[in-house]
Amino acid sequence: MDNGILVFVGTYTRARSQGIYPCRFDTATGAIGLAGKAAEADNPSFLAVDLARRRLFSTAEARPTTPGGAVSAFAFDPETGELTFLNQQASQGSGPCHLSLDKTGRFVLAANYGTGSVCVLPVRDDGHLGEATQVLQHEGRSVHPRRQAGPHAHSITLDPSNRYAFAADLGIDKVMVYQFDPGQGELKPNDPPWVGVEAGSGPRHLAFHPTGRHAYLINELSNTMTAFAYDARRGALSQLQTISTLPADFAAASTAADVHVHPSGRFVYGSNRGHDSIAIFAVNQETGRLTAVGYEPTGGRTPRGLAIDPTGTYLLAANQDSDTIVTFRVDQHTGLLKPTGHTIEVPSPVCVRFAAPLS
Repeated sequence: MDNGILVFVGTYTRARSQGIYPCRFDTATGAIGLAGKAAEADNPSFLAVDLARRRLFSTAEARPTTPGGAVSAFAFDPETGELTFLNQQASQGSGPCHLSLDKTGRFVLAANYGTGSVCVLPVRDDGHLGEATQVLQHEGRSVHPRRQAGPHAHSITLDPSNRYAFAADLGIDKVMVYQFDPGQGELKPNDPPWVGVEAGSGPRHLAFHPTGRHAYLINELSNTMTAFAYDARRGALSQLQTISTLPADFAAASTAADVHVHPSGRFVYGSNRGHDSIAIFAVNQETGRLTAVGYEPTGGRTPRGLAIDPTGTYLLAANQDSDTIVTFRVDQHTGLLKPTGHTIEVPSPVCVRFAAPLS
């Protein structure tokens, strides 16, 4: 596996984990193995990779109810995967749980779950992060008495044009929409400034279709996936449908987590924590609407993060509570998943990022 694709795994470090684990992935077999020692980091629960500059950025997720959240910058060796810590800057909020790197590589946008805010941090030419230049606070609440008593920004995602940013806020049942200036790294409310989902849904992560004409939002609390039409000129999302991520006969507790669109644009995948499965949807290429085609067990407990390899051949599932990453082969005609038999043990894995471009 010496020539495999480099993969980084973000973890929670509350137990045995040390931080960020570099791995190698074999695209011929689906095998994955550790590439070296972990880079020490505090709860690096979400990662973003800058391939051109060989940089990696991670959240440093403090507890949601306490201050002290941060974003960290690392340099990495593309041959060995070895990470070198560069610096860390405050995210100006608690519980940073998601970040995005803009297409110019000059700005990191982060979402603070605990305080319900988003921020912008500049990336210097040497890869170090500057202090946050902007913090935008969300306001409101929704119907869940505990999870939605206030705003909880759970992700911030840039559209394919790098002109609009979308912050899914679990606490207020809205996706906030911002215009993004890639020259200055500034966010400002769009018109329309948000799109809502059904009360109690708890929007979590958003992923765009490769064509840029549709987007898919996974809702944590309601275990649903919402399909949108996307007007790239206006930065406007319009709801098309909402569909369950769970089988109709499943009644136990579960929460949805991650969403990914296959590079072909033909399939969408979502993770279910509790049902411990991957929901598989086929995409109507004309309308963008989804059809459920199956549910694949992840072979572990609490699958939080998913990743699709750059060739679109494999999907990786990070099982947070069983300390495993399991690989599956993707059927290119149906989207269904088949375990490859390859698994790696990583303590509390929650985010998987390939350090390779899409094919």
